Amino acid sequence: MTKYIVKKYDQDDYKIWNDFVAQSKNATFLFHRDFMEYHQDRFDDFSLLVFEGQKLVSVLPANKSGEIIYSHQGLTYGSLVYKEQTKLAAVIEIFQAILFFLNENKIEILQFKALPSIYHLKPADEVLYALFLGDAKLVRRDSLSVIDLSQDNITSKIRKRGFQKGVSNQLIIKEETHFESFWNEILIPNLDKRHNAKPVHSVEEMNYLKSVFPKNIHQFNVYSGDKIVAGTTVFETQTVAHCQYISKNKDQENLGSLDFLFHHLIQERFAEKRFFDFGISNENQGKNLNEGLSYWKESFGASIIIHDFYELQTVNYKKLKGIFV
Repeated sequence: MTKYIVKKYDQDDYKIWNDFVAQSKNATFLFHRDFMEYHQDRFDDFSLLVFEGQKLVSVLPANKSGEIIYSHQGLTYGSLVYKEQTKLAAVIEIFQAILFFLNENKIEILQFKALPSIYHLKPADEVLYALFLGDAKLVRRDSLSVIDLSQDNITSKIRKRGFQKGVSNQLIIKEETHFESFWNEILIPNLDKRHNAKPVHSVEEMNYLKSVFPKNIHQFNVYSGDKIVAGTTVFETQTVAHCQYISKNKDQENLGSLDFLFHHLIQERFAEKRFFDFGISNENQGKNLNEGLSYWKESFGASIIIHDFYELQTVNYKKLKGIFV
């Protein structure tokens, strides 16, 4: 039905997959197979490659759960990945070929997770138009708190006072190569106490990912004397510094530790990045907003970028026929 051939990823595709991701306009290091596979025991991989003849033209990071295919559930974001040269009409046809392939393989539903626009190297919303043509249903919408570092941003007086408090308390920021202190003394106790939850990544997983992606994963800890009081884990892409984890010692609220830390990250360490992404303040699949957390991020000058999630029937490949005039 199409000039495109779709196949399921296998280990022999490791190099061609990674080479393609490195050359695309809408992928990050999270789509590298070494990142996708650190937790492969938890997910039934169903990633797809799309070829035009012998040429790889697109990939879709994905996994299967039950009878549903998901934009990979082990990743913060997802997308149909393609290169700068790929035209809108081709993306539509590639997406149609994927839906047809899934439908032929008795998969009825695709849950598609988009890539927020700040992570695009160049505009890459072609796939969102293809989703519209396929009658995809918006099922979740998260709000990312993002600072555009190419523009002037207003930091609130309360954040400035917090930074000065950190200076007065002689806090020290260290960029470190290990994660044990932050995980064991700050992050794990806080998540357990406040949410009865654990970090998505274990210490062992973070140490492994740091060893594989040393230029992309960073740990910043704040110390009062020799005691750790706060920290954040940052995933760095070509355009974005993204905070994967943020936490502080709740018994030492008045040190100004996070204000001190984020002043440094925004004004100095990542000042040359295009965007600084605090991440979401949403719960319950985007239906609830942690207002206090959102306000704290916005008081650094952040505003909102949307991250969308869609669901569509694979039989809707038929809806992408006959659209060109």
